Amino acid sequence: MILPSRIYPVVDRAVWVDRLGGAGARLIQLRVKDLPADDLRAEVRMARAWASRHGVCLVLNDYWQLALDGGIDFIHLGQEDLDTADLAAIRRGGIRLGVSTHAPDELDRALSVGPDYVALGPVWPTKLKQMPWAPQGVERLGEWKRLVGPVPLVAIGGITLARAGACIAAGADCVSAVSDFIGAPDPEGQVRGWLAATADVPPSPHAQ
Repeated sequence: MILPSRIYPVVDRAVWVDRLGGAGARLIQLRVKDLPADDLRAEVRMARAWASRHGVCLVLNDYWQLALDGGIDFIHLGQEDLDTADLAAIRRGGIRLGVSTHAPDELDRALSVGPDYVALGPVWPTKLKQMPWAPQGVERLGEWKRLVGPVPLVAIGGITLARAGACIAAGADCVSAVSDFIGAPDPEGQVRGWLAATADVPPSPHAQ
């Protein structure tokens, strides 16, 4: 498949789907942590409504049961989530699947479940959360793209506006970030900047 955008903001609340979707983002992940069940369901419903309004492909992190119940386009799973998620139910529900990878064995496992995209990270050091993996570097993106072939490759981890184009040139199909969007002084302007920075970058030969 082809992802609907070269940029992929990850957000922690539904209101960001409205703000960033209104600014032109067309692929947004809702990654909510530590909310009571009722509040979580409300956030997912709100995010879906904003996504529908703006034509955004909404990705829900982790909560595959809520994605099935709420008609969400996409679910994103980490390696540990693959241990417990009902992948057959996800597929029967028509939900597309993205999987995080950080090492060759994780990539092998991800490809074995037929993902609709694979994410590689962290490309650069990130302060958002503690990572047991060393930064991958942009060169690893080309290596990963050769291995995944036609499966879209998402780069994540320490990516900024200034670094986004280099990730596309190295082999990523799409670039993702959290703080560089929702932590920016002008998040909507940041979306427009990322779109411009990635629009005219030719894909790596590994992406052909």
